[in-house]
Amino acid sequence: MEIRQLLTIYDQEQRRDVVYPSEERQVLPSVVRHVGIFNQVLYTELDENNADAVIREQIAYFAEREFEWKYFTHDTPPDLLERLTKHGFAIGEAEAILILDLESAPESLFAPVKHDVRRITDPADIPGIMTVQSQVFSDRNSSEDDPHVRQLTDELRSAPDQLSIYAVYTDAGAVASSAWVRLPANNRFASLWGAATLPQYRNRGFYTALMAIRIQEARARGRRFVTVDASPMSRPILSKFGFQWITTSHPCQWRGESAR
Repeated sequence: MEIRQLLTIYDQEQRRDVVYPSEERQVLPSVVRHVGIFNQVLYTELDENNADAVIREQIAYFAEREFEWKYFTHDTPPDLLERLTKHGFAIGEAEAILILDLESAPESLFAPVKHDVRRITDPADIPGIMTVQSQVFSDRNSSEDDPHVRQLTDELRSAPDQLSIYAVYTDAGAVASSAWVRLPANNRFASLWGAATLPQYRNRGFYTALMAIRIQEARARGRRFVTVDASPMSRPILSKFGFQWITTSHPCQWRGESAR
């Protein structure tokens, strides 16, 4: 499938129509936003005449609450990122949006996983699993008050069929790596999130094992596509397994008056 076709499908199903159990989806004339533990503007249809007014409307709506404007390089108007910067948003690092079409995925991804990979089904285990994330990513911790922990806990309790969390264990029983996959309802996509491995356990194939187990679940659950927001470090690995680049995104953060 051509990149243009994939991008159209992605925009429709992963930005315009997607519903997450921990967030309220709000559809406005030019904006689709999600309100909850994490607040986010996920999709926009703007032009040079209304862009600044809509940006101000979103800032006014969220007021002093933090929220993220998920900007994509194909969004309009062409200078939208510059406008967000002028309005006080902190522009995050670029993330490559990659897609794997499971109809053409390499068979190696569907071979049995040899590592000790376990699915986490008890919400009480999430803080322990997130100790890996807190040591790898500076914006996370493993306490029950961490928004990532709260979000995963809420999703696992309210919609366990839409979220699968996995961890890789060492022979000594320690958690070495963790990640999750979201499988939203009425959607052809599964999305991969959070893959992190502790430094002392890297280069053992844990990242690939987590990727494979989640892709295998996606196919077993009837999904056609797998998508991931890839960092510069993970993009080359994913590309080797057939993931295609379709666009680039930037997380643009608004933090109230402190962002001005």
